[in-house]
Amino acid sequence: MSKTKTTSTLIERLKNARVLTIGDIMLDRYVKGSVERISPEAPIPVLHINHEKVMLGGSGNVAANIAALGGGGTIISILGDDGAGVEVARLVRGLGTIDFTPATVIGRPTTIKTRFVAGNQQMMRADIEDASAIDSDGENEIITNAKGAIKNHGAIVLSDYGKGVLGDKVLQNVIKAASSAGITIIADPKGRDFSRYRGADIITPNKKERFEATNMSVDSDDEIVAAARSVIKSAGIKYVLATRSGDGMSLISAKDAAVHLKAESLDVFDVSGAGDTVVAVLAMGLAAGGDIEQAARLANVAAGIVVGKTGTATASASELAHAIHNRDMGEAEAKVMSLEEIEIKAAAWRDGGLKVGFTNGCFDLLHPGHISLLSDAKAQCDKLVIGLNSDASVKRLKGKSRPIQVEASRAQVLGATTAVAGIVIFSEDTPVELIKAIKPDVLIKGADYKIDEVVGRDIVEAYGGKVYLAKIKQGHSTTETVKKLKK
Repeated sequence: MSKTKTTSTLIERLKNARVLTIGDIMLDRYVKGSVERISPEAPIPVLHINHEKVMLGGSGNVAANIAALGGGGTIISILGDDGAGVEVARLVRGLGTIDFTPATVIGRPTTIKTRFVAGNQQMMRADIEDASAIDSDGENEIITNAKGAIKNHGAIVLSDYGKGVLGDKVLQNVIKAASSAGITIIADPKGRDFSRYRGADIITPNKKERFEATNMSVDSDDEIVAAARSVIKSAGIKYVLATRSGDGMSLISAKDAAVHLKAESLDVFDVSGAGDTVVAVLAMGLAAGGDIEQAARLANVAAGIVVGKTGTATASASELAHAIHNRDMGEAEAKVMSLEEIEIKAAAWRDGGLKVGFTNGCFDLLHPGHISLLSDAKAQCDKLVIGLNSDASVKRLKGKSRPIQVEASRAQVLGATTAVAGIVIFSEDTPVELIKAIKPDVLIKGADYKIDEVVGRDIVEAYGGKVYLAKIKQGHSTTETVKKLKK
């Protein structure tokens, strides 16, 4: 069985995975806007705020990734008796498949990370937190809750952000209990001393964490393997999954050959929370019955998806399946997506500060007129999405003898052009539903249309988008070409 087939089968089983997440939960706030001037009070930019968003961070983001992939489980953590704590609890309930067992600590603030973003540039981050160790009563409550929950889960994630939940006493008791129950333990580590996680099966340090824990060079493949094996020997860990940002990740054990996985993403907008995605998907893959390499490969694909989004993000099962399928296809074929996939992709592009354009048509026999249309359309946006009429809708629009090429062939030819970023095939007579879902910044049609004839114009202009009539090279038509061939 191919690796792709095996991995795809594992994705289908993720909905059966239950993961226990123990660690620091927090509230991530994103305050977005634009900067148009410098403050007269000090040489600092003035952020004109137009959007705010809150989401789960830390161990909460691990759980959000689990829920997004259809899995379930439990979070064990602490909250302050404040408004942020209430908001965190509300967000966890909204996940639907995650139970929440928090210990409320009177007088201790819930951790909040607020990021101020202008366009696609993060300007500043402001934190509210108390990173001191929790008291003995809090530790005992976490240990008791963890021991009671272990038996109902297939894997455990120790999500350590150094905010006080995972002290030595909690770690030792949880790892001992999980090991006795035969449950896989994955630690996302913090600090210089990885021996704190002794007895865990896997740790997932990033480059900075690996260097601080070993004081060894961690750049090349060989250096990463050497540093990881040093950790394995000194800390009593079975595997190190070394995350390598834009270079992917490496899976290393004491004796087996290391597995180096290349990065999966072409668009990198934001690496915030990517480590949470890695441990979540790794844990789910193992809880669903996959082996360590299968689970690591799946985690690598998921990381590639979330770094292509802005903010603390998650990956869905359909996105995972599409990404894995794309690896076995050419670049042109990979541009063909479902409506759900293109909707998610377009939202990520916009969140990353990119302008999304949309046009549609049959594109039966690609000719110079089409090329000039696509070229001008691409000049109006950063990412151009094509709504391609299905074979059935082309027959209704053009007659029984059309299309000349089936939709798969037409999509492949379109995808081979550099102007096109995504293609979605639709069967309706008009692309109205696509336009509503994709919400393009620019709706584009050829200049042979009048502005009031453009389908979807009212929808796009209602939310502030614009309509553009693209230049087309005259004297070219699929219909006329077909007539000439029949002569």
